[in-house]
Amino acid sequence: MTSLDKPAGPRGPQAAPADSRAATEAALFEAFGGVRGMVETTVPGLVFVAFYTIKRDIHLAAIAALALSLALGLARLARRDTLKHAFGGVFGVAFGAVFAMMSGDAKNFYLPGMLYTLGLAVAYIVSSLAGFPLLGLILGPVFKENLSWRTRNPGRKVAYTKASWAWGLILLAKSAILFPLYWWGDATSLGWVKVILGIPPMLLSVYLTWIFLAKAPPPIDVFAEMEAAEAAEREAKATAET
Repeated sequence: MTSLDKPAGPRGPQAAPADSRAATEAALFEAFGGVRGMVETTVPGLVFVAFYTIKRDIHLAAIAALALSLALGLARLARRDTLKHAFGGVFGVAFGAVFAMMSGDAKNFYLPGMLYTLGLAVAYIVSSLAGFPLLGLILGPVFKENLSWRTRNPGRKVAYTKASWAWGLILLAKSAILFPLYWWGDATSLGWVKVILGIPPMLLSVYLTWIFLAKAPPPIDVFAEMEAAEAAEREAKATAET
């Protein structure tokens, strides 16, 4: 996949396969922040564990990680990126930094993110079992299809369900590695393993999502349908008045 700043919108159910794949790729980069977003969520943790490994100072490590995260967020704002991507990671790092400093345990810097990952894994799996795959709820508005995939485009519902299962199981496997380290390992080991597990699982999840959606039917652009219906209604009204 190539890095794209802005997605090319889907063109409706008759879009060519190449257009559908390009739209899928772009939508995934918008939704998950692209490779840059993955790096930005990993680097503050790397800074924390590096500072803590060298200085053994929780406060210094936490402040350094938070300062870097804030700088990355401001850089995104300067590029007029979305607020979601600009400050999504800042709040997570801030929460972890405060928790670590207040508790005096460096491992707690990672606990909020680990709990979020576990909760997200459960949400992906439960939503798939319930017939409302979470990935469809996340990407539906990005593809301008909203919830049309549930009733009008069953092939995409299947793809969203498969992709949500993939996300859930991958994140669950990540949690199964990290939580034992949190309970029985030291902060340095936990930190380095968490850094190592930062990008690869995300890349695998995004890649599998791209595979499933690229093979699925194109999204139905419900916004274009509404605009077409409104235009037809205005035309019919104008014709009736003449």
